[in-house]
Amino acid sequence: MLLAPLAGAVLVVSIATGPAIEPQGSQAQMTTQQKNAATQPLVRSATECIARAVTGDPRFGKNPPSDLGDLIAESIPTCVQPVRAMIDGYDRYFGMGAGEAFFMGPYLDVLPTVVSKWTEGTAQ
Repeated sequence: MLLAPLAGAVLVVSIATGPAIEPQGSQAQMTTQQKNAATQPLVRSATECIARAVTGDPRFGKNPPSDLGDLIAESIPTCVQPVRAMIDGYDRYFGMGAGEAFFMGPYLDVLPTVVSKWTEGTAQ
């Protein structure tokens, strides 16, 4: 349910914004821990944008919890800049294609749980 709309959103985001990749320089010499630390602000920014969009939706808190995935999927276009920055950051630090793989895999796997925790107590 959540994967198909988000996959479509990723495709639209990728085509609309194109890559913003910088040449790898000192990033190739960074440890995995350093690369993860460097990308954390980008992940946080994208996640906070999505959570804010979800809580700002008039349907938030009025639908069953299973509808959270739909609200998240519909928020992606609103948060195209921070999501694209996160994907590009992963590509820059971990190699071309790593950003989309991270977004479509581990990020989307935990995003509903993270947004749910972030939005606790904000439902009306």
